[in-house]
Amino acid sequence: MKGFWRRRSRAAKLDLYMRVTLYGIPWLICFGIIVPFPSNLVRESGPVALAQGLTAVVVVQVALSMHAMSRGFAHRLHGAPAPWRSAVLSLVLGGVVVALTVILQATGGLAAGNNDGSSMVMLVWYGLFPTMMSLYALSTTRWLILWTFVAAALVAAAAGFGTQRYELALGSAISVLLLGAFGLVTYRSSLWFMAMIWEIDRARDTQARLAVAEERLRFGRDLHDVMGRNLAVIALKSELAVQLARRGRPEAAEQMAEVQRIAQESQREVREVVRGYREADLRNEIEGARGVLAAAGISCLVENGLGTDLPAGVQSALGWVVREATTNVLRHGNPKSCTLRLTSDGVRAVLVVENDGADSSAPVGPSGSGLAGLRERLAVVGGSLVAGAAEDGLFRVRAEVPLTAPDGPASRTRTEKEVEGMAQESSTPATGGAARLSRRFSRSGAGAGAA
Repeated sequence: MKGFWRRRSRAAKLDLYMRVTLYGIPWLICFGIIVPFPSNLVRESGPVALAQGLTAVVVVQVALSMHAMSRGFAHRLHGAPAPWRSAVLSLVLGGVVVALTVILQATGGLAAGNNDGSSMVMLVWYGLFPTMMSLYALSTTRWLILWTFVAAALVAAAAGFGTQRYELALGSAISVLLLGAFGLVTYRSSLWFMAMIWEIDRARDTQARLAVAEERLRFGRDLHDVMGRNLAVIALKSELAVQLARRGRPEAAEQMAEVQRIAQESQREVREVVRGYREADLRNEIEGARGVLAAAGISCLVENGLGTDLPAGVQSALGWVVREATTNVLRHGNPKSCTLRLTSDGVRAVLVVENDGADSSAPVGPSGSGLAGLRERLAVVGGSLVAGAAEDGLFRVRAEVPLTAPDGPASRTRTEKEVEGMAQESSTPATGGAARLSRRFSRSGAGAGAA
């Protein structure tokens, strides 16, 4: 049961709370119509039979209102078809409740305690409550107000005609109008509140997707600005070199040297662009995590116990930890608070991220996941990462990085080093690259001959 509640988003929790509350109100009203009978009902066969029939109709009406309300929620919140059949049936049952109540009053069945008609007025209010809950999610407020006045007039006419007491007709009309006002102020406003919550939740998801799309567009634009012109020049000069080589012109070597120079420059510019996306600044990451968690309704407490700035290599490594830990909090848990604590013992910087919403029974993640990638990145600089359930139902991520962590190539992962080495090898002068290629092909040939 705890996991059932924790796995829900805040919007889903509020929606469930509102639904359970609204579903429970008609049943409470049903008890409200049953409880007064023992004190107000005349103990005769006729009134007792009418009371039993009235109670049965109200119970059926309340049960029917559960279906009508559920479909009404879907109609009002998500645009599903309106349950008009259930609404019409509930309206018919409401008419039956009014008729039985008027008959009970007219025959003296409700005069055991007093004969002022207050019992009939209250029974009208209780009996029509499930009808109101079945109907008030299906139309606009203007039409609901109009039809509420029409219903009040019809109930007043039935009460006045059946009892021949005009004060009861007026009281019944006022009872229906008060019921309509109650429905508009509570039930209809609750539906509006639920719709606003879901709209805000959808807007937050849309904002997150737009932010990701904007970042992709920015990366694509930067990469296009860097590579677009250079690739076009490389293509033109390569074509020119091919034509010159076919004619035996010595200028072909000059054109290819220019192509090589432009390619090397392009590699340098691409590495700068990628490095700008790959590096993580600790201060910016902490502020970004605080803003993202606050936007998600999660309080974020930052305890920075370091009085001086950290080296760039340490900041980059811990910045990645903050970024991944924040992502895990939003993706895998539903916490109310998150604490980010940064301390140092003079030798190592320690970053601890704790939240109270992660599922402690869930695994940290398979090999190759975000936390596993962080362990690899921290291991390169001599750091370590521990993540898992802690005491008091917390989920804790603890990262330690030496204060002497390198700032340059040593802080990159093995894959990044291999890519960098390949790029450096391909950016050597033409003679050096050709010599390497010749040695590789000669080794391959010798190996093939030996085989």
